Amino acid sequence: MNKMNQLQDEINQVIRGKEEVVRKVLAAILAEGHILMEDIPGVGKTTLATAFAQTLSMDYKRVQFTPDVLPSDILGFSMYHDKNQEFVFHKGSVFTNLFLADEINRTSPKTQSALLEVMEERHATVDGVTYELPDPFVVIATENPYGSSGTQMLPESQLDRFMIRISMGYPSHQDAVNILKSNHLHPISHVKPVMDLENIRELRKKVNDMYVHDSIYEYIVTIVEETRNNVYFSMGASPRGSIALLRMAKAMAVIDGRDFVQAEDVQGVAGDVLGHRVALSARARGERLDEKDAILLLLKDIKPPRNK
Repeated sequence: MNKMNQLQDEINQVIRGKEEVVRKVLAAILAEGHILMEDIPGVGKTTLATAFAQTLSMDYKRVQFTPDVLPSDILGFSMYHDKNQEFVFHKGSVFTNLFLADEINRTSPKTQSALLEVMEERHATVDGVTYELPDPFVVIATENPYGSSGTQMLPESQLDRFMIRISMGYPSHQDAVNILKSNHLHPISHVKPVMDLENIRELRKKVNDMYVHDSIYEYIVTIVEETRNNVYFSMGASPRGSIALLRMAKAMAVIDGRDFVQAEDVQGVAGDVLGHRVALSARARGERLDEKDAILLLLKDIKPPRNK
């Protein structure tokens, strides 16, 4: 069994019945992206992040976002020390490999903007001084569905920084039974490291170097362009969405052990990559479609290239 399969099996022992979610989160990490998880509390979002941190040997920090969390809480701050007669920088929570921003849509726009910088630039600026973040650096943010008590919508500029938005959903009946049976065993404490940080860097390089046929580039651009012209969308995806879709497709190919990207890789992640980058039209809302439903309908009208 290769390390990729071993890692997924290790996490699937803890997160029951969510194999596809685990695959996509792993793909986003290998594609150097950040993950937004939208779900109700209690379905295992924090457990999933912890399991990934342990299996990938990542330093891990978690912040529960509330209205009183300040930018300095996550970035850090400079404090004057009388003994040395100088300012000393105290690092914030983002100086880690995997940063879990729990319930991100409960905090203030100012704090969200501070997180936006580190997600995009992978460095933190405090008092005019820039500090590089560890490599790798991944944000897994969770948000409660909009309309829940105390929540506010994330701005489009911040949503666009997340490579994928996924939902875990409720477990199936049998998975729920298995969760109850194993609850007393505290399985998260038994999750073993499978890879180290150097393994992650090597896999990320493999994603970067992945061969992509011109027909796949054309296919991705056609999909993104169609979101700007389709009757189900009032706002389409940006070129950043095209880049994210390509990187996720390449990462899925690496996970499957291939050295080329095929149309199925693109189709399998299109809803997760583009869903939070588009706005539904009145027609889509009238037909009770969500973003992923509309993207699936869009894909049916675009002829995929043959594997080459």
